Amino acid sequence: MAFDIEMIREVYARFGERVEAARKVVGRPLTLSEKILYAHLFNGKPTQTFERGKTYVDFAPDRVAMQDATAQMALLQFMQAGKSKVSVPSTVHCDHLIQAKIGAVQDLEIAKDTNKEVYDFLASVSNKYGIGFWKPGAGIIHQVVLENYAFPGGMMIGTDSHTPNAGGLGMIAIGVGGADAVDVMAGMAWELKFPKFIGVKLTGKLSGWTAAKDVILKVAGILTVKGGTGYIVEYFGEGAESLSCTGKATICNMGAEIGATTSVFAYDTKMRDYLAGTEREDIAIEADKVASYLRSDPEVYQDPAKYYDQLIEINLSELEPHVNGPFTPDAAWPLSQFSKAVKEHGWPAELEVGLIGSCTNSSYEDITRAASVAEQAVSKKLKVKAEFTVTPGSELVRYTTERDGLLQTFDRMGGVVLANACGPCIGQWARHMSDPNRKNSIITSFNRNFAKRNDGNPNTHAFVASPEIVTAFAIAGDLTFNPVTDTLTNEDGQAVKLDEPKGIELPIKGFAVEDAGYLAPAEDGSKVQVKVDPLSDRLQLLEGFKPWEGTDLTGLRLLIKAKGKCTTDHISMAGPWLKYRGHLDNISNNMLIGAVNAYNDKTNTVKNQLNGEYGAVPAVARAYKAMGAGSIVVGDENYGEGSSREHAAMEPRHLNVRAILVKSFARIHETNLKKQGMLALTFMNPKDYDKIQEDDTFDIIGLKDFTPGIPLIIIANHADGSKDHILANHTYNEGQIEWFKAGSALNMISLQNKG
Repeated sequence: MAFDIEMIREVYARFGERVEAARKVVGRPLTLSEKILYAHLFNGKPTQTFERGKTYVDFAPDRVAMQDATAQMALLQFMQAGKSKVSVPSTVHCDHLIQAKIGAVQDLEIAKDTNKEVYDFLASVSNKYGIGFWKPGAGIIHQVVLENYAFPGGMMIGTDSHTPNAGGLGMIAIGVGGADAVDVMAGMAWELKFPKFIGVKLTGKLSGWTAAKDVILKVAGILTVKGGTGYIVEYFGEGAESLSCTGKATICNMGAEIGATTSVFAYDTKMRDYLAGTEREDIAIEADKVASYLRSDPEVYQDPAKYYDQLIEINLSELEPHVNGPFTPDAAWPLSQFSKAVKEHGWPAELEVGLIGSCTNSSYEDITRAASVAEQAVSKKLKVKAEFTVTPGSELVRYTTERDGLLQTFDRMGGVVLANACGPCIGQWARHMSDPNRKNSIITSFNRNFAKRNDGNPNTHAFVASPEIVTAFAIAGDLTFNPVTDTLTNEDGQAVKLDEPKGIELPIKGFAVEDAGYLAPAEDGSKVQVKVDPLSDRLQLLEGFKPWEGTDLTGLRLLIKAKGKCTTDHISMAGPWLKYRGHLDNISNNMLIGAVNAYNDKTNTVKNQLNGEYGAVPAVARAYKAMGAGSIVVGDENYGEGSSREHAAMEPRHLNVRAILVKSFARIHETNLKKQGMLALTFMNPKDYDKIQEDDTFDIIGLKDFTPGIPLIIIANHADGSKDHILANHTYNEGQIEWFKAGSALNMISLQNKG
C-alpha cells in the first residue's frame, strides 16, 4: 500500500470541487497546471483569479522532501519554529554525502563512518518530529520520491532544485530553499508568484537511439538556462503519452536547467502502469476516479496557443539524439552535428570517463537501454576505451537490476557500480587523474555540467546525453564517434556497428528489494533527544539573524562585482564543502569563492577597502563584519541559477552582506535571499552595472518607506567623491517586506508562535 494514502484520498475528494470552482472564477477552460495550483490554495476553495507572473499566492503543498545536505539547515531552522511535529508528511533522504571513490560497498561504509554525526542528527531529529527517514544507501531523493510518494495531481516542495522529477507522475513538484520547507512543515502557507505556462506539444514517437532525455536536451537548447524562469512547463500530445513514466520524470527533472518553476505531464496509462508496478495500485484506483481533472481541459489541447503563454512543438519521430555542453546545459548539439562542433571548438575529443545514472537517468528502463549497448562491447569484442561508472537511483532499482543480470553486464564491460547516491553528479567524486591541469572530456547522463561541477576541475569539459549515448561514447572513447552512423574496430580487426539500444520500461518479474532503507518515525517523539555537540565542526545550532535596524543602510562596502555566470555552485560550492552544510559559520568560508571578480578576472581575490590589499572573499567579508560594516554583492544575469541550496543566501547574511544587486535573479535564489532577511535587488537599467567601481561604498535609500512595486535608490559613492544614483527594482510583497524587517522569515514564524 502507498504511503499516506488517506492524505491522497482527501486531496482527490476535494479536487473536482475546487477545479470546478476555479473554472467558474477564471471563466475559461484550464490547463493541468492551473487545476493543480487552484486545487491547492491555502485558503481552500478558489474565490478569485490570479494574474500569471504577477500575483503572489499562498499554497498548501501536500508534502515536503529534503535531501541530507539541505535537510541539516532546514531542520536546524525547524527546531526554532516551536512545533512538536511536522504538519504535513515529510521525509529526509541521505544521498548527497556519499563520495564516489572506489565502489558501492566501500564508498557507503566510508560515508557512514565519516558522516556519522550528521546521519545520527538527521535520524534523531526526524524521529522526534515525525519525519520519514531514508538511510544512506537507500537511493537518490528524486528516484525514491517517484517510487514511493509522488502521485498525480498532488503538490509537493523539496529542498533540491531537481524536485520537479515528480512531474513525471503528474505532480506539481517544486524545488525550494530550506526556509520554505520550514514554513510548510510548520503548517504555514507557502508563497509563490503565480507562474506563467509554457506548453510543449509532443507528436510522433521515439525510436532508435533517441530517448526521453533528448526531449529536454532539445528544449534546453530552445529556451536556454533562463528561458523557463517563472514558468511551469507542461508537456502534452500523443508523443507525451507514448513516453514511459520514468522517461517523463527525466524530462521534468532537467527542467531545472532552463530555470522552470517545475514541469509536468498529464495522468495517463503509463503513469497508471508505473503506480501498479511500484505497488501503489491503490493510488491508481483513486486517480482513475478523477482522471478527467488530472489533465488539461479538451479545449486547451484543441487550441493550445490560446491557453499557454508560449508554445513549442517537437516531433519525436524526427528528434535526433542530442549532446549538450560543455560548461552549460543549454548548449545543445544534435548528434549529427556534434563531431563537427568538437573539432571546430577544439574540445578534447578523447573521452576519459562516461558516467550514467544520477537522479535524472537511473530508472530500470535507463539501465536496460544502457546495458543493451554495454553487452555489445562484450559480444562484439570491443575494447572499452574510457572509464565507465553506473550510479543506480535507488536500492529498489539496484537490487532489481542486479537480480536481472544488468549490473553484471556493466561489470563485464569494465564498468564500476557506485553507491545509490548523487556522487559525481554533485561533485562527490574522488576522480583519479594523473594531471588535473590538462584539458579533458567526460560525458554523463546527469543534468548539470557547469565548470568544476563534477570533479572540481576547471579543465574538465563535461557533456550531457542519454545513458545509451554515454555508454556508446565510453566504448568508443572518442567524442567524434557517432553510434548511429559510424563503426568501431574490434579486437579481431573487424569493423562493427553498435545495434540500436533496447529497453524495458518495467521489470518483467516485478521490482524486488530486501531492505529499501526506510525508517518510520516514532509515534510520540516528545522524549526523543536531538543532540548536537557544541564542539562539532559539522553541526551548529542556529541563532536568529538580527532584525532590520529601522534606518536606511549606509556605508556598505563593495564585496565583489561578479562577472558573468554566477550559479549557486559559484556562491556556495558543493563537493568537499558538503560536510559543513549543518555548520553555518564553517561553510561560510566558501562564500563566493567561485565567482569571477570583474576587476581582475580572478576567483576568490577581491580588494579589501580597509587596507587596499587583496584577499579571499570570505576573509574580506569577515573583516568588514568585524568592524561593524555591512557589504553588498553586485552580479550579472540569472544570478543564483542552479541548485536550491539556501546556504548561498544564508552565508552572505551570516557575513553581514546586506544586499545583492544584479541584472536578474534565478527564482529559487531570489526567494531564498528574501527568506533570510536580505535585500534582493535588480538594476532598473542593466547598464548601471558598468557604473560600479571597485572602491565604491553604497547607501540604500527608501527603506523606511519600503513598499511593493516602488524602486529603492542606491547611491554609489565613488573614491573620487563623485556619486551615481541607481534605481533598483525589487519584487517584495507586503509579507516579504515584513520578513526583511524581522530579520528573516523564520524570525516571523517564531514571533507568531510566541504570540
